[in-house]
Parts: sequence; C-alpha cells; structure tokens
Amino acid sequence: MTVAIVPSEPSPAPLSDLVARDAREFGVYARTGGWAFGLMVARSVRPGGQGAQETPKVSAKEFAELAGCSPDRVMRYYKAWDRAADDGMVPHFEALAPGQEVELPDADVWLSYYVSRNSATSERGTAISEAAEAEGIRPTKALEVAENPTALRAAILADPSTARAARQALLDRVREDPDLQAELARDVVRSDRLKKAVATESRSADRMGYVRQIAESGQVKTPAGQTIDAPVDLRQEAERHLSLLDELDEEENAGEWATEAYDTMKSLVAEAVEADPELRVQERRSKFYSSIQRATKAFEELTFDDVEDFVEDDMVQRLEELQQAIAGCLTALRGTRG
Repeated sequence: MTVAIVPSEPSPAPLSDLVARDAREFGVYARTGGWAFGLMVARSVRPGGQGAQETPKVSAKEFAELAGCSPDRVMRYYKAWDRAADDGMVPHFEALAPGQEVELPDADVWLSYYVSRNSATSERGTAISEAAEAEGIRPTKALEVAENPTALRAAILADPSTARAARQALLDRVREDPDLQAELARDVVRSDRLKKAVATESRSADRMGYVRQIAESGQVKTPAGQTIDAPVDLRQEAERHLSLLDELDEEENAGEWATEAYDTMKSLVAEAVEADPELRVQERRSKFYSSIQRATKAFEELTFDDVEDFVEDDMVQRLEELQQAIAGCLTALRGTRG
C-alpha cells in the first residue's frame, strides 16, 4: 500500500523583537498621537525652577542632545503638556517621574495644545493662533498658511472659493486697519480697470439706495430735488423691486437689476408729478429757481483781475447776449405779474 505524504506547511519564522517593538510603539502613537512623546518629555525634563539635585530629570537642552533634536522642539512638547495640565487633561510635571506611565487623552486632542512652529511663540504667531481658534480651526493650519504666502497666493489665483474667502477676510480686516484701507485705496486708483469697477458698483449702490429709500421711508425725491410722500402704488413697486434685489445671490451681478429698478422708479416718480397739478407747478418752480441759482453762482465766480491781458471780442459778445437774455427773462416775468 502506498502512503501519500502530505508536505507540512513551513513553520513561521520567530517574531523579531524589533518588529514587535515597532508595532507596539506604532499602536501607542496611533491611539495617543503626540501625547506619547509629550509624556516622554514631561516625565524626563525637569520643570523650570527645579534644581538638578532635586530630581533625576534633565534639562530640555540635555534631553534634546540625547534625542538628537533641537531644544526648541523639546520645548514645544513641554509647553503643549503644560497647557494641557493647566486644563486638567494630564498630570503636572511635578507629579511625574521618569518611566512613569499614565492614561493619555485621545490623539485628536493633542493638536489643540501642540503648535509645531516657532512662529507660534511670537506676537504675530499668538495673534494668528487666537484668530484660528476663534474661527474653529487648528492654529497649526493658520500658521502654516501664514508662513507660506506664495502658496496662499497660488491658491487664491487658482481657486475661486479661496479667492472669495480671502476677499471676505480682507474686508473684515480693512474695517479696523486704516493703513490697509489706504493701501487698498491706492491700489484701486492706480488701476483703470479697478477704478471703473468701483465706479460701476458705486453707481449700482446709489441706485439701490434710491429704491430702498422709497420702500423703507415712504418718501421720494423728485427730479427737481423736492422730497415728497410717495404714492402707495409707487411705494409698493419699490418694495417689490427691493425684495428682488435682496434675494439675489452674492455671486450674481446686481447692476442690471439695480438699473432696471432705478429707471422704473424714476419713471413712476415723473408720472406721479405730472398727474398732480399742484405738485407739477411746484416741480417747475423748483427747477426754474435751481437754474437761476446755478447761473448766479457761475456769474459770481467770474473774476476780472488782469482781464485786460486775456479779454477777447467773443467774450464780450457772449456777455452781451447773456445780458439781452436776462433782460428778456425779466420782461417775461414782470409781464406775468402785471
């Protein structure tokens, strides 16, 4: 009888102690993140004010030399642990001894205490960190952006949503920064394209303001500058246009809508003036008097200093024609009162 021989599976190689150690350390870091390294610093670096004779711990400089890194890096872990201890998240340095193990917080919590950049300790870095916390983001993210302005510029140029966020941030900043206001104003006036865009938006804002004034106050200015109570139908039409303008998305161009609303209101105001005989007379009186005032001001601004040096015949002729027109105007006005 032939007996089949089944080859046995090769036995696994013995587990390397180095592999096992790496796996354990990886597991610790996966669960605790930077807390594991923070604990190493906290239990091995002596707190400030504690002498070398009082504890087996070493200074941050000595620990860094043993670790083969910079003292600044050690101190960032030290300060992160100190902040967490103040919040009751971990034990204080004095309560820890070299080699001691403690229960560590979750890995995600570490990032709210640890700042990986030296700039975080500067006045500028502190301000950036505080602003980041106010916005609900990690300070490390904001500091990274602040330290890479070229990357920020690239993101703004390439991505519309980033550009919009940057624009809103600048608007928030410019309200409290007179120097930035002046710089932005200079940038605008130096660019013909920006000046044109600003003029267009300003005109749209004025027109929207005209419609809003009618809808909200119930009053309107006539073409001659009189302020009158808006008729009910005129105010309702203004409210309708205003609601359409207010419903526009931020990305939509309100210029055309504002122009249409403004033109409609101006036309309705003119119709309202013409439909009211008394108001029509008041309007014409206001226009006439306004024209007289403008003509008077223009004439009063004339100066005759050294006039003999530049006077020409056509100037005299124009003034004589003006004199005749004024005389005719006075005759007509006096005739209406006779």
